[in-house]
Amino acid sequence: MGTFYFDAKDGASAKDRVGRRFQTTAAAIEHGKQLARRLRGDPWIDDLGLYISVVDESGAEVHREQVYKGQDRQGAWVRSPRL
Repeated sequence: MGTFYFDAKDGASAKDRVGRRFQTTAAAIEHGKQLARRLRGDPWIDDLGLYISVVDESGAEVHREQVYKGQDRQGAWVRSPRL
């Protein structure tokens, strides 16, 4: 069992300072995916670069879940910007 943190990031970051305990890393990752799905349905959030970073108690990122996964708010596919 460990504590995991769920940071919202889009260039700037909103850090989860409390965290949540999970039995396994897989359970924490599933929770991060559920958070992203909830944010996807929020009409006030429109940042296509937003993702949830799942961080373990050592500070290592164990998963990154994009909120919009290549789609804009209306569901149309968008291209990633060139790096």
